[in-house]
Amino acid sequence: MGLSVDWTREEFTFSKKLSIAVNEAFVRLYDKDLIYRDTRLVNWCCKLRTALSDIEVDYVDITGRTMMKVPNYDDEIEFGVLTHFAYKVERSDEELVIATTRLETMLGDVAVAVHPNDSRYKHLIGSELVHPFVDRKLKIIADDELVDMEFGTGAVKVTPAHDPNDFACGRRHSLEEVSILTDE
Repeated sequence: MGLSVDWTREEFTFSKKLSIAVNEAFVRLYDKDLIYRDTRLVNWCCKLRTALSDIEVDYVDITGRTMMKVPNYDDEIEFGVLTHFAYKVERSDEELVIATTRLETMLGDVAVAVHPNDSRYKHLIGSELVHPFVDRKLKIIADDELVDMEFGTGAVKVTPAHDPNDFACGRRHSLEEVSILTDE
């Protein structure tokens, strides 16, 4: 096998000349509806400050309280514990209690999903909840794919910008995607 290299034509990948060519190619593909632009979730690594491929991430199913080591932390961190909190139903004395393992993402909540066949919440579908910290109303939606009536309280906070299942639910219901985390 032989190779003949003309080093006088060497280019850096991100050189202006190549960037212009790449942009032109993408614009042409987009104009022909062969590619599209959209928002998607990524696996963000705070340590490396970059996105990781799905094949670089190890998913772990947790069935209850679990202490785990996390990179850059000396102590083990608690996972798998449900925290209960309530959102007030707008123009009502009712509250809707949520059970979640990700309380810190509530600032990005845009809806609460209940199962359409759950008699406990059927009367609330279509109502709105008052967010206690941000000026945003949360829709109460019916979703039989996201909600397991037997798990937690049967009411699931929906944070489309921070969870793959919530993202899919958000797309089904045309929900806003509010990102609340920084690169760090």
